[in-house]
Amino acid sequence: MLVIGITGSIGAGKGSIVNVLKKSGFVHFSAREFLVEKIKELGLDVNRDTMTLVANRLRSDQGNDFIARGLLEKAKKENNNCVIESIRNVKEIDYLKENTQFILFSIDADIKTRYKRIKARKSETDNVDFKTFVANDQREMDSKDENKQNIRSCMERADFTFLNNGTMEDLDEEVKKVLAIIQHKERPSWDKYFLEIVSVVAKRATCNRGRSGCVIVKDKQILVTGYVGSPNGLPHCDEVGHLFKKMIDDDGNVSNHCVRTVHAEQNAICQAAKRGIALDGATLYCTMTPCRTCAMMIINCGIKRVVCQNKYHSGSETEQLFKDSKIVLDFVCNDVLKYDNQ
Repeated sequence: MLVIGITGSIGAGKGSIVNVLKKSGFVHFSAREFLVEKIKELGLDVNRDTMTLVANRLRSDQGNDFIARGLLEKAKKENNNCVIESIRNVKEIDYLKENTQFILFSIDADIKTRYKRIKARKSETDNVDFKTFVANDQREMDSKDENKQNIRSCMERADFTFLNNGTMEDLDEEVKKVLAIIQHKERPSWDKYFLEIVSVVAKRATCNRGRSGCVIVKDKQILVTGYVGSPNGLPHCDEVGHLFKKMIDDDGNVSNHCVRTVHAEQNAICQAAKRGIALDGATLYCTMTPCRTCAMMIINCGIKRVVCQNKYHSGSETEQLFKDSKIVLDFVCNDVLKYDNQ
C-alpha cells in the first residue's frame, strides 16, 4: 500500500491534488475531516481557530503523531493506495515514513492567489478578510512549539513540490507526471509481489476458462507453486476440450464446472507432499477464492492465511469454512472473476 501525504500553505491547492489522485484509484483521507469530527464531539464551532486549537491540544495530549496514527489506521483497512490530506506536523511525517510506504507532496502559491481561492470555495473555515487570512497563514506556517502546526518545516521535508500559480489543468498535468514517476519506481508489497508471481505461474495453466495459479509461501520464501491442469499423462482441456458437469447451488442457480483438471491449489499441495515440504503456518496466494475441496485441503495442511486476487462465483462456502477454521482470507479485489460458460 502506497500512502501519499499532502502538505502546503492555505488555499494552495491540496484538494486539487487529491482529486487527481482519486481519479488514479487512491482512497482519500482528510486531516481536516478528522479534526471537524473531534471539534463537533467537543461541541465547539467549526472554524480555523478551533481547528488549530483542537489539533494542537490533541498533539499535546495524545502525541504529535496522533492525527497521522488515526488516519493511517483507517487507511490500512482499505488495503489500497491512499492519500492523506493536510500534513501539518513533522512528527506526523516521521510516523508515516516509519509505518508505511510514504511519499510527501508539498504545494504552494502566491498568497493573493491563495486568498482568492479560499474565498471562492466558501468553506466554513475560510470566511475571513485578507488581513485575517495572512495572520492565519503565518501562524500555521511557523512555530517553535513542537506540538503545534509547522507547515513550513513539513514542506521542507517534501519528496515532490508543486508551485500552483497557473491553471488547474497545469497542476493536473504536473501531478500526473510525478505520479507516473512514483508508480514506475514503486516497490511492491509482499502480497503484491507474490500475486504477480501467481499471475506468471497461471500462464502455464491448461484450462482456458479460468487460468489459475497458486503460490504457497512461508517466512517470505516460496515453498511450492501450482497451476490448473489435468493429472499427469492425461489430456488437457486445451488439447481435447472441457469436461463439464452441471452443479445446482443452494440458491438454485445452475453453474458449469470443468472437472478435467486438478485445481491450482491442489497441485501446489500435491507438490509439497511429493517433496516432503510442511505447509503448517504458510500463506497461500491464488487467482480466486478456492473451491470447497481445495479449502478443506488448505485447512488440513495447516495453512493460516489465504490471499486471493479475485472472488469466485461459488465461494461463499469456502469463506465460511475459513472463518470457522480461523484462517485469514484476504481479497485484493472484491470483484467476482468472470469467464466463459460459467
